[in-house]
Amino acid sequence: MNIERVTILGSTGSIGVQTLDIIRRHPDRFKVASLVAHSRWEQLAVQAREFGAESVVIGDERHYENLKAALADTTIKVMAGSEAINHVAESYRSDTVVNALVGYAGLHPTLLAIESGKRIALANKETLVVGGDIIMAAARRKGVEILPIDSEHSAIMQCLEGEKRKSIRNLIVTCSGGALRNHTLDELKDVTPEIALKHPQWSMGSKITIDSATLVNKGFEVIEARWLFDIEPERIKVVIHPQSIVHSMVEFTDGSVKAQLGNADMHTPISYALLYPERAAEAVEQFSILDYPTLTFAEVDRVKYPALDIAYECLKRGGTAACTMNGANEVAVAAFLGHKCGYLDIVGAIRYALDNATFTQNPTLDDYDRANEEARELARRYLKL
Repeated sequence: MNIERVTILGSTGSIGVQTLDIIRRHPDRFKVASLVAHSRWEQLAVQAREFGAESVVIGDERHYENLKAALADTTIKVMAGSEAINHVAESYRSDTVVNALVGYAGLHPTLLAIESGKRIALANKETLVVGGDIIMAAARRKGVEILPIDSEHSAIMQCLEGEKRKSIRNLIVTCSGGALRNHTLDELKDVTPEIALKHPQWSMGSKITIDSATLVNKGFEVIEARWLFDIEPERIKVVIHPQSIVHSMVEFTDGSVKAQLGNADMHTPISYALLYPERAAEAVEQFSILDYPTLTFAEVDRVKYPALDIAYECLKRGGTAACTMNGANEVAVAAFLGHKCGYLDIVGAIRYALDNATFTQNPTLDDYDRANEEARELARRYLKL
């Protein structure tokens, strides 16, 4: 069996670290080609040494000299900046690109990796939220596999294995409800970042944890599912599942429902994407259904979680709408985490940006770039930043 060469974009984040853990367990299957991080240069240097990476990129160019000095006694090539990230994404020296970058920054590298024929293991949801139409069109044209790392989309993919498309009735995406699921609508106005970051099940990065609390993340997953599985938005349902054990389900025309269950841990979806169509020979942590005698489900409170309906609205509008939603959300979440706005201002900024942005129905990549910048500026205006 040939060894697969892997480039990881976002290697020091939660997904990147767990991806390296999977690679560590399969030295006969994988070799690290390149590693990319935004600012954690010390951790990146340690990873590069352990896995014998051929090259590393630090996104924040201010850390370039420190990283270069840390790896001066090695043959590892050290680069910095967005152009270097794009370079390693499309480099001929890797077979698979794991995109675990956060935010809009993941779009261009994904497209470049597809154009160069790479297999894509995708954790950067913004790639499909913003540009799902051009991404999936490019993947079809190049014959490239896009394998989801999100636990929800991995679950749906597993449930669809071996099934006929005409038998699918609905996709059912589950969500925990985030750290604030027991807060009333009135209590949300006083929520601090420290409260919103205490997710009851998942250990994730700060931004995605806040997105989980607002359900922006779940709205984005609906948009992703529309593109990944080529299904109408009205056939993608969302239900609250506080235990986070059923990762998603597929309902079929005969009334049966398939569900994929497992621990609230990302090792399984990551290994499924990397090893597909095979499965890992053993689990990182064994799952026992007996540990969960009660699993509950509930409808989403659309008043408490308006972001979900906004995502469906963006899907209906198409064009640059979802790009605008994403750009505004990135600015607002960063402001909230920095104590520069309130929790409810996050959705407020998204609504303001969508109501005031220039809309392009059939956007090019340049149009997406312009829409992203405009959305950010509108969010800053709304938040008075």
